[in-house]
Amino acid sequence: MTKAEVLTFSSLVGLANLDSLYLVGYAWLFGMSVWISFFGGIIAFRTLPRHQFGALQHKTFPVYFVISILLSSGLLSAWVFKHPDVLDQLTRPNVADVAQVYALATVLLGQASNYFIIGPLTSKTMFQRQKLEKEEGKTYNEPGVFL
Repeated sequence: MTKAEVLTFSSLVGLANLDSLYLVGYAWLFGMSVWISFFGGIIAFRTLPRHQFGALQHKTFPVYFVISILLSSGLLSAWVFKHPDVLDQLTRPNVADVAQVYALATVLLGQASNYFIIGPLTSKTMFQRQKLEKEEGKTYNEPGVFL
């Protein structure tokens, strides 16, 4: 049987190293992405009226993307710091450590493009569409509502 250890402040501080922070950040980013994509968004879409769903997404997605950008930036920085040789091998994506850099950079670029480009354009279009529906007195599924 293993011996029980007493939890102390110094043992907690010992857990706060770059490897464990990387793992927590990766788990946070992965869990948040799974929740937003497959659970929270689907539940909200099925539960809320379309205008409320759009308003909810308009408020929650920027927060999600900022957190994702911060986490993926931190993960990419931590990975490069722990594996400095990847900078010399960036042209070899078949090397596992380099592939991780490409994966994290892709996540970062995707989240940043969603936050800075796609999100604002989508919100603008959504609000224009809602305004037009209101002006014409039509619902979204009636023929004749155009942008």
